[in-house]
Amino acid sequence: MRMMKLAAVALMAVFLAGCGINNIPTYDAAMKAKWGEVENQYQRRADLVPNLVETVKGYAAQEKDVLVAVTEARAKATSIQVSADTINDPEKFKQYQQAQGELSTALGKLLSITENYPDLKSNQNFLALQSQLEGTENRIAVARKDYIDSVQTFNTELTTIPGSIWASIWYGNKYKLAESFTAAAGADQAPKVDFGTDKTKTNTGG
Repeated sequence: MRMMKLAAVALMAVFLAGCGINNIPTYDAAMKAKWGEVENQYQRRADLVPNLVETVKGYAAQEKDVLVAVTEARAKATSIQVSADTINDPEKFKQYQQAQGELSTALGKLLSITENYPDLKSNQNFLALQSQLEGTENRIAVARKDYIDSVQTFNTELTTIPGSIWASIWYGNKYKLAESFTAAAGADQAPKVDFGTDKTKTNTGG
């Protein structure tokens, strides 16, 4: 009798797994991992800003307004405390995205003025910083896209059958729809910054 019960339990487990009952927690974990990477890359960019500002200031102190704007935008972006729960908080998520977008815009303006300072453009510290920034922007773009894709997968599972049934009956509505980045123009592409020519191209999607 005991063997029959164990067999029944095993059969039920296989049946439930085959019906996708594990999809929701699996997709949720993957989505939160992608969100963590977005956080990491935005923090990496924020960490580069102080040195970038100080380096530019050494050659273009008169560009005070631009330098202050970047510093303030960074302060605002880093003041917003985020966690895995942020993806289920529309207001907090919106604040975070807006703040990062403002920092992107401020950095774009800062980078554009460097064209007026040849000595700055040849400074080794500046060249290293711009290379790191460009690489970080690429990683941000990739991280955002991966997160957006994972949100789409998770939200679709949560709102379609049989996922919606499992979410309601099996998980007691524990899982909520996740927020995603809005599709601003060029948001899925890294800013293109060319310091080797006479014109800097910036495309800051935030």
